[in-house]
Amino acid sequence: MPRRLSTRPRKIEQRLCRASERRYASAMHDDALLALAADLAEQAGAAILAIRARGFETRRKEDASPVTEADHAAERLIAAGLRTATPEIPVIAEEEMAAGHVPSTAEAYWLVDPLDGTREFAAGRDEFTVNVGLVRAGRAVLGAVGVPASAELFAGIVGQGAWKRDAAGTRPIAARPAPATLHVLASRSYGDDPRLTRFLAAYHVGRITKMGSALKICRLAEGMADLYPRFGRTMEWDTAAPQAVLEAAGGTLSGMTGERLRYGKPGWENSGFVCTGRLA
Repeated sequence: MPRRLSTRPRKIEQRLCRASERRYASAMHDDALLALAADLAEQAGAAILAIRARGFETRRKEDASPVTEADHAAERLIAAGLRTATPEIPVIAEEEMAAGHVPSTAEAYWLVDPLDGTREFAAGRDEFTVNVGLVRAGRAVLGAVGVPASAELFAGIVGQGAWKRDAAGTRPIAARPAPATLHVLASRSYGDDPRLTRFLAAYHVGRITKMGSALKICRLAEGMADLYPRFGRTMEWDTAAPQAVLEAAGGTLSGMTGERLRYGKPGWENSGFVCTGRLA
């Protein structure tokens, strides 16, 4: 039986957005922009968990990908907070784009995936994230990735460093140099792709762990794994925030031919890419 929709999450969103408006009322430097992104990612995570606790329906978009009430609630909260605090910076958000709302872009713009890993979320798993990234001149320059189920937050500014906040506090993180035997991460949904087997034949692999969402990239950023190849299509809002975190931590995210992933491509689509830890 369909769950009765509640108005309470919308009220929570409105209250949290007003708090962000008061806190971020003027033009900001990158550290303040990152604080804004991190704050909104955490607020959106709280809204997602509230919806998860009371139940939700899963629907299908035109491209057959899943979407839930939590995707929309988190996106409304983040987009409203960004547009109020930084009205000069356009916001490109996944669900708005799916609905046909395509804003004009500029030299800098936000890329938002309000619930990356909707499949995992709908299946009751904890591997979903909230991604808020800033692109400037075609490059992901800063980003925040919240992991609501485990109360983790990853953030970073490329060239300045990355950090993680969880129950143990806030601390800097860094990607690790590749050891002799690699810990490889693979997509839970696409981990059986035969291209993965062929790609890994060139490496000494000790372990492969499958998981969903941008959490994989964050695990590389904090030095818990070494390699994550992704084949096939993803969208730019999937990768902007975690790429910024990984590169801020000393890792790399590049296309299959080695070029650094750029943004503002036709259709906002990425082809395959490879994430690594710190290169020697």
